[in-house]
Amino acid sequence: MRLVVVGAEGRMGRMLVRAVAQAEGCTLSAAIEREGSAALGQDAGTLAGLQPLGVDITDDPLTAFAAADGVLDFTAPAATVHFAELAAQARIVHVVGTTGLSDDDLAKLKAASYHARIVRSGNMSLGVNLMAALVRKVAATLGADFDIEILEMHHRMKVDAPSGTALLLGEAAAEGRGVDLPTVRVSTRDGHTGARKPGDIGFATLRGGSVVGDHSVLFAGPGETLTISHHAADRGLFASGAVKAALWAHPKPPGLYSMADVLDL
Repeated sequence: MRLVVVGAEGRMGRMLVRAVAQAEGCTLSAAIEREGSAALGQDAGTLAGLQPLGVDITDDPLTAFAAADGVLDFTAPAATVHFAELAAQARIVHVVGTTGLSDDDLAKLKAASYHARIVRSGNMSLGVNLMAALVRKVAATLGADFDIEILEMHHRMKVDAPSGTALLLGEAAAEGRGVDLPTVRVSTRDGHTGARKPGDIGFATLRGGSVVGDHSVLFAGPGETLTISHHAADRGLFASGAVKAALWAHPKPPGLYSMADVLDL
């Protein structure tokens, strides 16, 4: 499978290049960066800390997508929407790990999925997606006496909050309870807030240091609290998951898929 990595200069981009180079069943066909990037013209393998791969970084996604089978994308919302349009034109796989997407962005990805195979997830790891399945089950099982709170921490450079993973877990909890997350989501508490409203799903965000990603979902009931947690120690697990998603989606029909589909959860 011929894969393109967009945002190849970034931390996740370099991880994705390494993951493609080390995986069976795929090869790096192109690496893309924004116009004016200092990485343009550099070998993607060398930039990622590998031996040269013979793939120079360019700023021409249209040509790259036309000659590829899929694209791996952990960039930014505006760039991801543009890449989705190009992937739809090329009828290829588009794996999206970008977070911070708005409802309008998601609607555009949905439209692109009529022609592309799009796999989108707030987190590409096996552990987090298993955790989401557990959260959905526990939320469906426990009664209204249990309050749900989601705590996440990431490195100081992360720009969106709550994290895509926290929202993925919040969606799982809401699905378990049979409610829409936007109607029960509480993302900030400050000052005299009054008592907690029954049925709310709360989010708390921490930022600092070089933390890759820590997530916990707390079910707090009368006299007991159940906590389900996940700790990510290496970004490489997200890159490996993205490659797995691309290989899985390659033979599938156009559509919008998730890592739950990829992992058969």
